[in-house]
Amino acid sequence: MMGKRRLLPVDLDSYKPLRELVLETLREAIINGTLKPRERLMEIQLAEELGVSRTPIREALRKLELEGFIVMVPRKGAYVADISFKDIAEVFEIRAALEGLAAGLAAERITEEELEEMERLLVEKADAIARKDMDKLIEVDTKFHEAIYKSSRNTRLAGIINNLREQIQRYRAASLSFPGRMKQSLEEHREIVEAIQSRDVQLARKTAEEHIENAENSIIESIKKQGLALTD
Repeated sequence: MMGKRRLLPVDLDSYKPLRELVLETLREAIINGTLKPRERLMEIQLAEELGVSRTPIREALRKLELEGFIVMVPRKGAYVADISFKDIAEVFEIRAALEGLAAGLAAERITEEELEEMERLLVEKADAIARKDMDKLIEVDTKFHEAIYKSSRNTRLAGIINNLREQIQRYRAASLSFPGRMKQSLEEHREIVEAIQSRDVQLARKTAEEHIENAENSIIESIKKQGLALTD
C-alpha cells in the first residue's frame, strides 16, 4: 500500500487531455522508481495524490497493464510489474532485431541533414559524459535512437521500438552508469553513424544489433550488482 504523498497533482491547466496527463504521470513514477516494483496501486489514493477522479486513474491503469508496467491480480488489484531477467532478455531480443532493421533502413534512406544531426548528437553525448551529466546523457541517447527511427522512414517501426524501450526505461540509468559503459556506448554510436553514412546496410544492422546486445549485458550486470531485480 502507498504511504505518504509522493506524487504531485497533475497540471489541470495543461493542453493535454486529463487521461493522458494521468497516464504519463504514473508511467514516469514507475520508470523513475517513485512507485516501486511489486507495490500495490490503490485507485482512491492515486486519485487523491494527483487531484483527479478515479475514472482517469482506472483508464491509466488499464493502459499501463497493456504496456507491461503493471499487473492486475484477481481479487487483489493492481501492482507495479516486477521486471525479471527473462522479461529483459525478451525485450532486448526483439529490440536488437528491430533496431538493426531501423539502422539498415536508415542507411538506405537517410538525408544529409539527418546525418549532420546524428553527428551533433555524438558531440552532445561526449560532452554529457565529460560532465558526468546523467540526465543529459539519457536525453541525448534517446534523441540519437529516435533520429535513427526517423531516418528509417517507417513510423510503425518507431512506435513499436519506443513501446519496448519504455518497458525497461527504469533500468537505463543503471545501464549507462555501469563502469565503462558510457564511453563504450558513445563509441558504438559512432560506429553506427559511420555505417549509416557509408550506406552499408548490413554493417549498419550489425553494429546496431551489437549495441543493443551490449546494452542488455550492462543492464543485467548492473542489476545483479545493485540488486535491482527481484525475480529470475
